[in-house]
Amino acid sequence: MTATTDTTAAARGDEADLATKNTRVDVDADAAAEGPLAGVVVADFTRVLAGPYCTMLLADMGATVIKVEGPGGDDTRQWVPPHRDGVSTYYMAVNRNKQSVMLDLKNPDDLQTAVELLDAADVFVENFKPGGLEQFGLDADSVARRWPRLVHASITGFGTAGGRSMPGYDLLVQGLSGFMSVTGEPDGHPQRAGVAMFDVVTGLHTAVGILGALRERDISGRGQHLELDLLSSALSGLVNQTTGYVACGNVPQRLGNDHPSLYPYGPFPAADRDLIICVGNDRQFTRLVQRLGLHELAEDPRFTTMEARNHHRDQLRPLIVEALSRATADEWFEALQAEGVPCSPILAIDEGVEFADSLGLNPVAQAGEGAQAVPTIRHPVQYSRTPAQYTKQPPKLGADGEAVKHWLARRRDDHRGETQGSGA
Repeated sequence: MTATTDTTAAARGDEADLATKNTRVDVDADAAAEGPLAGVVVADFTRVLAGPYCTMLLADMGATVIKVEGPGGDDTRQWVPPHRDGVSTYYMAVNRNKQSVMLDLKNPDDLQTAVELLDAADVFVENFKPGGLEQFGLDADSVARRWPRLVHASITGFGTAGGRSMPGYDLLVQGLSGFMSVTGEPDGHPQRAGVAMFDVVTGLHTAVGILGALRERDISGRGQHLELDLLSSALSGLVNQTTGYVACGNVPQRLGNDHPSLYPYGPFPAADRDLIICVGNDRQFTRLVQRLGLHELAEDPRFTTMEARNHHRDQLRPLIVEALSRATADEWFEALQAEGVPCSPILAIDEGVEFADSLGLNPVAQAGEGAQAVPTIRHPVQYSRTPAQYTKQPPKLGADGEAVKHWLARRRDDHRGETQGSGA
């Protein structure tokens, strides 16, 4: 199946105008794009979460990201509920600021379009199964030979050696990395996280790797191949837990909401609901117990150091719980915050977004313009001079196909003219 365009625009009879506009404003990396990555072209052959999250971050920073989808589209387009006006919010979460072109790589014409896109690209990101791109001549070795300046990032679930045949689902990684073994109540079952966290961590790692490779290319003039896998990102993301094992043989166990090295650090019941208390040092502990009216505990040798508190959790916890029972979680939140004791109530997602807004963090960004704009969660970095852009809503499948093809055709014509000029 060949690349498609927006059928609504075609029905109005202004397809050519739409293509020209999109070529000038959206597709052309040499246009008046803004952001730290303005002018960088990213060929995005990823789907689901890790890859699309990475490429959305790059797009937010001004890169021209062209999302290549097969005839069925990104899997997450069908992942509902929830949805907004029939569009999966899972898909919407990681695909703003991109152009969508639909290509069937088994079709020779579409494969040629994909090749021309890589001719134009600075970065190629894909999460095909290991070996899946060889049949199209787009495997790492072929890409390196044909496009030596291209930064090529490959994302897999478990690498390209012993784990090459294993599907890259985040839940499998949560289980196999050890994450679930340390998540949940001590006497309960291992527990998954409430989000596909290692897809997200891998997406972040991929973005960091791409930025590093682009910086190195500025010096060497050469691209390189980056290999990332969810399991390696998970082991890195487990930080102190995995390092505790490799450095000293410690195998952590589930502690529920407790921390293996800090106490008190977790939720404690107040009069109406739980309050999270995070004591990271002895000074904070002193302020906590003084505000709770437990002044004597600051001098009790069982509790004066973090190590001592960890050894005497069972004696300390009931004393804190009894004191907290005298007021509500919100009342303690206000009182303890005023004393410099890190704490918080436990909020629902809607409350969390509203709380961030109350702090002036402006968590919601409208992607696109006018009636087509959709609310999304803003880019996590605030730049003082080159702020993130939210110029385009998550695209419909193949909506920018004609615009992309016009852009590639113009590049061919320009290149042909340059070649003829140099020969004259």
